[in-house]
Amino acid sequence: MEETVEDSPTSAVLLDHCHFSQVIFNSVEKFYVPGGDVTCYYTLTQQFIPRRKDWIGIFRVGWKTTREYYTFMWVSLPVDLNRDSAKQQEVQFKAYYLPKDDEYYQFCYVDQDGVVRGASIPFQFRPENEEDILVVTTQGEVEEIEQHNKELCKENRELKDTCVSLQKQNSDTQAELHKTQEELEILKSTAQKLEQEAKAQKDGWETELLQLKEQNQKMSSENEKMGVRVEQLQAQLSTREKEMEKLVQGDQDKTEQLERLNKENSQLLLTLTQQKERQKELEQTVEETLKQEETTTLKKQQALKDENAGLSRKLSENKILYDALQKEKERLERENDLLKRENSRLLSYMGLDFDSLPYQVPTSDQGGAGQNPALIYGNPYSDPLCRKLMVHGREKETQWGERGTKRVTENSRCITVGEPGDGISFTE
Repeated sequence: MEETVEDSPTSAVLLDHCHFSQVIFNSVEKFYVPGGDVTCYYTLTQQFIPRRKDWIGIFRVGWKTTREYYTFMWVSLPVDLNRDSAKQQEVQFKAYYLPKDDEYYQFCYVDQDGVVRGASIPFQFRPENEEDILVVTTQGEVEEIEQHNKELCKENRELKDTCVSLQKQNSDTQAELHKTQEELEILKSTAQKLEQEAKAQKDGWETELLQLKEQNQKMSSENEKMGVRVEQLQAQLSTREKEMEKLVQGDQDKTEQLERLNKENSQLLLTLTQQKERQKELEQTVEETLKQEETTTLKKQQALKDENAGLSRKLSENKILYDALQKEKERLERENDLLKRENSRLLSYMGLDFDSLPYQVPTSDQGGAGQNPALIYGNPYSDPLCRKLMVHGREKETQWGERGTKRVTENSRCITVGEPGDGISFTE
């Protein structure tokens, strides 16, 4: 079988799943002469694209699966599939790997998926012009040749069986050798690991030994110190025993004292119980007093709240009254301004000047409060002038009812110009 750099194909595709028309084999001879290299020519069709793992094998006619190849060669991929030269390809089989018998064989193109894409016509491996050679022999020579051929055929079969056995043994030996090599590699790696572990363990032991030696030295020095310490402790122990005897004697005295204290404690507990009872009575009295004071305080607070509510209500009423008085003041001021404008108009109508009048509005210092409040400019009849002005003001009566309610009554206002009886007046 032919040896290649890469692994041999291992696909096992049946004959029914093949496409023989995608690769066409050209110039296939009827027979090839043994001992010479064989060149296989083939053409790639447009429907087929080659791949890197495609191969061409020589199969004996009648094969069933693609594993039944005799030998094979990997195909080379064309650089440019679009060129015509890329469609014409060839592969060469070396003579050493070709069959030595005269059976019929054929080329088969198998792709990397194990599918057959093309197959050639059958051919043989036999000497050239073998049918045209005429051999003249005697009957004895023919028998001798036949006997020799039988012996050769028998020897050939034995050699084939031996070869198959040797090949099997070789494959078994190689498998065992490969297995042994793997085991040897494993053993080597295990040995290296063990050596490393042993070395590390040895180093660890040496380090631990040094530490133990140091600890032993330390323990020896500590033992010496402990011996001295034990002697000191024994001396202290004897001293402590003497002190313990004294303490035992003092303990007896303290026991008697403790008994006396227990009796005093019992009396104190009795007194304390009586004081607690008196304290409970005082607490009950204080609690009742606090409850009474709390009730009185609540009543006072409620009375203060009621009083506060009444004051708030009176404050609201006073505010309403203040707002009403303020509005009334503003209204009176507006009416006063209106009357002033009306007097000025009347004076201008009469041809008089306000500043030239012999009478003015009296002030509080001049006793105006004693005059009639309905006369704005005083009594017009007290002047001897023939033309006088009399203005009767509006009389107002304001009464205040409950909760700040205001009731106002007004009389009509009359303005008279001239002497009484002239009949010149203005009424609003």
